[in-house]
This record gives sequence, structure tokens and C-alpha cells, in this order.
Amino acid sequence: MAQYIIRRLFALIPVLIGVSLVVFFLIRMIPGDPVIVMLGERANPQDIERVRREMGLDRPIYIQYIEWMGRVLRGDLGKSILSYTPVMDDLKQRLPGTIEMVVAGLLIGVICGVGIGIISAIKQNSWIDIGSMFAALIGVSMPIYWLALMLIYALAVNRKIFPPSARLDVELTVVRHTGFMLIDTLLMRDLRLFANAVWHLILPSVVLSTTIMPILARLTRSSMLEVMRQDYVRTARAKGLAEQLVIIRHALKNALLPVVTVVGLQLGGLLGGAILTETIFSWPGMGLWTYRAILARDYPIVQAAVLVSATIYVFVNLLVDISYAYLDPRIRYR
Repeated sequence: MAQYIIRRLFALIPVLIGVSLVVFFLIRMIPGDPVIVMLGERANPQDIERVRREMGLDRPIYIQYIEWMGRVLRGDLGKSILSYTPVMDDLKQRLPGTIEMVVAGLLIGVICGVGIGIISAIKQNSWIDIGSMFAALIGVSMPIYWLALMLIYALAVNRKIFPPSARLDVELTVVRHTGFMLIDTLLMRDLRLFANAVWHLILPSVVLSTTIMPILARLTRSSMLEVMRQDYVRTARAKGLAEQLVIIRHALKNALLPVVTVVGLQLGGLLGGAILTETIFSWPGMGLWTYRAILARDYPIVQAAVLVSATIYVFVNLLVDISYAYLDPRIRYR
């Protein structure tokens, strides 16, 4: 297992280099000049050339890439073109908010999706099964931005049940230790602040969970139905085991293998959906930060955000591969 993990870690290097190449060159193909965005369209041409020279944007693009990769390997992601602040400092401020929302959305999506799939498989062809799969079909078809706007209008603007934006009420302050609002409020031992942070997190995380919940529900149902027809499940029932024990111990564990695979693959969808979700909810995370950087042609921020997202994605899929050996003892990595 250790040798397999080491080989996979080395295999990640060309993947991340490929991602860096794609994002570096594609972002520069977007129409617009970041220097003009920063100085304004009425700026003096001499000032534009001077700033472009100071930022190194007048050099050949391959030279810019080599210099940027050299800084990245040293842990320096560069400076924002607009604010001229270190990108690493901004990333440390923004990344915890995105991770907090993505993890909450992932937990809600996995728990609800897998739970609905199990119930649908047990109650096959019942009204519960038909209704659940119909709801899953609607969830797959529904754009995340439309659902977010409708929930904000219904539950935040109209009913005022949930807050429409931000991670905490304006009048409340939290001492930042980790950047994760839930952890920092617990470290302060203030349950009122913790409850307020959770209340702000519910609506965006529920919206984000809809990108994965319907897929997991349908996949879990089909996987459970296939496993429950196997001989070892019939043998467990013939031995007189309780139905709940048969489902949880024998059927569910073997049915989770394709589900775990899809969870790892869908992480990219969650990170992509976070951009829309954070933008609509004004959530101060990496998604909103990246969206504003794309509009401003802020190359260093976009490059850093995509590289970090790709790194998270490939490492999560490595963890998914490792989990196979636990879920299915027949799988061994040599």
C-alpha cells in the first residue's frame, strides 16, 4: 500500500503541471488587458507600458510561465495585479470559507443521497421509491443558480428564516485562529456565535449539496438493488439475521464502492458549484474571489485558485482509491 501511495503521489506531478499549463495559457486568451482594467481606458499609453513592464507582462509568455512556476515551487503565488497584495495571504483568508461550505454540502449530499437511495431500494416500486427518484430527476435537471435565487427569495427575503448572505451577522466579530468559522467560534466557547455561523452556513451548503445528492440517490438505489440479489445476501437472510443487519453489514458496504468513486469524481462539481453559490450568497470564499479575479483579468489569483482546486481534487481521488481496500477486502494494491 505504501509503495502504491508513493507512486500515485509522483504521478500527480505531471497532472498538476498540465493543469498549470492549461490555466496559465487559457487565462491569457480571454479578451482584455489587466493593466487597462487597473489603470482605466483613459490612461496614458506611456503609463500602461511602464506598468506592463514592471509586472513582467511584456516578456514572452513562456518566460512568464517559467518565472511563475519557479515562484510557485518556492511557495510564492505572486501578487494580485489589482490590489498588489500577496495572493497567498488572500488565499489563506478565502480558502477556509470554501472548504467549510464544500464539506458541509458534501456531508448533506452524501447523507441524504445515500439514505434516500437505500430507502428507495428497500421500498422498490413503492410510491416512496417513485417519488424519491422523480425528485432526484428534478434535482439533477435544476440549475444551481436558479435554486439558490429561489431559496433566497422564499426563505431569506420573504420568510426571513435564514440569512441571505455572509458567514456571520455584521454586528458579530470572531477572533480568527484557523479561518474556519465553526472552529473559531467553538474555540471562543461562544455557542451564540457558533449557532449564528451554522445558521449562515445552512442555506448555501444545502444549495451546493443538490449538485451531488440526486446522483448519489440514484446510484445508491441501483447499486443496492444489484447487491441485494447476490447469493451472500440470500445466505445471510437464510441464516435468520435481522433485515436491518443484512442491509447494513452485508449489502450496504459492498454497494458503497461505486458510490465512493462518484463522490470523489463529483468533488470537482462541488468546487465548480461553489463559484456560483458563493457569488449568489456573497460568501467570502475562494469561489467569489476567483469570479471577481476573472472579471478583472487578475492572472495570479485565477492561476492560484485553479491550481489549489486541482490539487485538492487529485488528493481526494487518491483517498478514494485507498478507501477501496477497506470497502472491498478483495482489492489489494501492490
